[in-house]
Parts: sequence; structure tokens; C-alpha cells
Amino acid sequence: MAETMRTSADLSPHDKMDHVKARLGLRRMSHKVKPGLYVLGDPNPESKVFVTGNYTLSFDALRSALKGMDAYIMVLDTRAINVWCAAGKGTFGTGEVVERIEKTELAQIVSHRTLILPQLSASGVSAHEVKKRSGFKVEYGPVRAEDIPEYLSLGKATEEMRQVRFNLKDRLVLIPVEIKQYFLYLALIITGMFIVGGYWPALMVLTVFITGIVLFPMLLPYIPSKSFSGKGLVLGGVVAVLVSIIPSLLSSNPNPWWMGFGALENALLMSPWVGYIALNFTGSSTFTSRTGVRKEIFTYIRVFVVMFIAGVALLAAVKLMQAGGML
Repeated sequence: MAETMRTSADLSPHDKMDHVKARLGLRRMSHKVKPGLYVLGDPNPESKVFVTGNYTLSFDALRSALKGMDAYIMVLDTRAINVWCAAGKGTFGTGEVVERIEKTELAQIVSHRTLILPQLSASGVSAHEVKKRSGFKVEYGPVRAEDIPEYLSLGKATEEMRQVRFNLKDRLVLIPVEIKQYFLYLALIITGMFIVGGYWPALMVLTVFITGIVLFPMLLPYIPSKSFSGKGLVLGGVVAVLVSIIPSLLSSNPNPWWMGFGALENALLMSPWVGYIALNFTGSSTFTSRTGVRKEIFTYIRVFVVMFIAGVALLAAVKLMQAGGML
């Protein structure tokens, strides 16, 4: 009989530190557990079988939710990728489920033929195909592991359990890894802009990154537009106008022409970059599909390029007008 591994519902200090590193994007592909069949508590042949990926945050969320229960956890090889992303990429798929059933010799360990999969794996798994190829029936549990006890108590997943909640807490945890991802580029670009143009261009670059990495996920549901890139353009435009107009309004002799040109120029230069950063968040939310992301990329990249070129042209024109005493 194939090897089974024992696990616990309690997270160790090492597990918690692993979560911190994962949230910060440190050693991204190292946050994984060995695929296979895990024993939780003291299960018997009638105990339930839960399926998850081998990304540590996914595995730990499931086993923590099963505290006090006796169950089996079948871990798929999703290459250290979370359930939803792995389902989209195909690593949490029908073939892997069937193959893992065979490798773990699950049919010889449990007397029933039912697997409980996370709701967000449904896009990658064909339930009827799994049944046909392995004899195991697939049931989809709740989106969140924390709802599993109630799901088991009711014997089904309610509509609320099946809904994806991308709330403020979910969005805030994305910020640290995004900061880590852009930090080196940000430092280099800010330093270069300061050397070339002084503190104001450097401050504008910093504003772009703060807007895209911090403000965007925080304000996501409230920004107009259906697409992430569109939302980024809107937010970037608003922030660009504010940082252009407010300093002028606070001056003793505000120039309306300068405020107008400055606001338009900064909006054209800054918004595309905020929109581009916002586009990266499509991989962090279930709000978008693979086809939707692909369509959005091809649609907005052209828009970003045109806007930025227009902004550079306007900047050059404003500089010429200033040199000629027209502004």
C-alpha cells in the first residue's frame, strides 16, 4: 500500500514564519509540501477525503479548518501554486486528481468513493471525467476553508459559501508582495529621476507606485470601470490631477494655464503606469478569467503606450512654451 503522511491541524512557529515569507514573496516557489495522502487525527475507511494543492498556505488553511476532525487530505502537485491559480493553469486539473488517486491507492484506503474539492478548483476539474476514470465522485465544498465545519454540518455548500469575497483584508495582504516585487525597480527609477530632474520627478514616480500598489487594492471596489486597467487609469488620473492642482492652489499666485497643462500632462504620464500596475492584480483576484485577462492586456497596452507618448509630447511642448515666455 502507498505511503501516507501524518499532519496536524496546529500550525507551528515555522509554519507561521513560512506564511510571512510567502506573503512577502520571499523564495516564492519554496512554499510547498510533498504531494500525497495525509492523515489528520485518527481516520477510518469511512472518513472524508479533502483535496487541496501543495502550496503551503492552501494546505495549512485546510488542515487548520479541520481541527478536531479525523480525515484524509489528498495533496495534488500544483507546483507551489494556490488552488484557484493552479486550476486556471491546469496543474489542479482532472488528470492530476485521477493520477493522485492512483498513486495514493486511495480506493484501498477508504470504503466510500467521494472527494471534497475546494470550490475554486472547479474551473480546472471535470467532475464527470474524474468519476469515469477513477470511480470517485467529486463534490465541491466552500470557497473558504474556514467554512468547512458549517459545510459538513449542513451537508452542502450554501450560496454564501460559494461566493468569492475579495474584501479589504484579502486585498491588503497583496500589498507586501507587490512592494517586494517592485522595490528594486522603484529604487533605481527614483534615483535616476532625481539625478536627471530633481525631487519633483522622483516624487511623481513614488506617487505612481504608491497609487498603483497601495491605493488601488484598497479602493478597488469603489473605482469606476469594469476592468482592472480601466480602474487604474481612473485612479491614476484622479491622483495625477490632485498632485498637480493642489500645490498650485496653495501658491500665492496660481496660474490657471499652468494648472491645466500640468494636470493633463501628469495624467497622461502617470495614469498608464498606474493602469499597468493595476493590470497585474488580475492574477490576484477571481474577478477575472484567463480570456478576460488576455483581452484586457491586448486592449489596454496600446492605450497605455499612446497616452504616455502623448504625455511626453505635451511635456516637451510645455517646456518650449515656458522657454518662450508663453506660460
